[in-house]
Amino acid sequence: MPLKYKRVLLKLSGESLMGNKGFGIDPTVLDFFADEVKKVHEAGVEIGIVIGGGNIFRGLSATDQGIERVTGDHMGMLATMINSLALQNAIEKIGLFSRLMSAIHMEQIAEPYIRRRAIRHLEKGRIVIFGSGTGNPYFSTDTAASLRAVEVEADVIIKGTRVDGIFDSDPEKNPNAFKFENISYIDILKKNLRVMDLTAVSLCQENHLPMVVFNMDVPGNLLALVNGENIGTLVKD
Repeated sequence: MPLKYKRVLLKLSGESLMGNKGFGIDPTVLDFFADEVKKVHEAGVEIGIVIGGGNIFRGLSATDQGIERVTGDHMGMLATMINSLALQNAIEKIGLFSRLMSAIHMEQIAEPYIRRRAIRHLEKGRIVIFGSGTGNPYFSTDTAASLRAVEVEADVIIKGTRVDGIFDSDPEKNPNAFKFENISYIDILKKNLRVMDLTAVSLCQENHLPMVVFNMDVPGNLLALVNGENIGTLVKD
């Protein structure tokens, strides 16, 4: 069966790495994510990954601690690099080749992000992890994921969450929450659904980039999604 998506950008939250912990990284979650990525890679999909840093430090909340916003955002970017290194280690431990690219120059641990080089890595079958967000303060890793997906000409941006898609209210608090099978970007904005921030949504909408929001915690879900099965919620124009 032909793949529905050939090149994807997978967005993971930093909080997802915590597992049942209250902070940091759960190695079992890392290994699970790596195994899910391997299944998709073996199917022939080119994979880019952006991961947040909220399990370690969140720049937006730094101002509550008396830290200036730009400094806090830079601290958050470094947190994404810690998570990216951990994920890269888990991926390479199971035999996959990867490249970690950083929007902030730190050559000792990562390549500088260069668009053409990133595309070449993807074409060669390497898992490309994009760290440090956009490299600029005031932009979230959701926006970084949208930007990188557009830049490397991904077929879709896939956002892994712990729920089955996009709902009209929090399904973890409201058992009667309604799940959208399909929804437009403009309706996300109108309904104020907190899927991604405004900048990320606008970037996807302007560049006609579809997005799928799905439950990353279900084994096999990611592979089923790229194969075209009806998994999660599809967002498009």
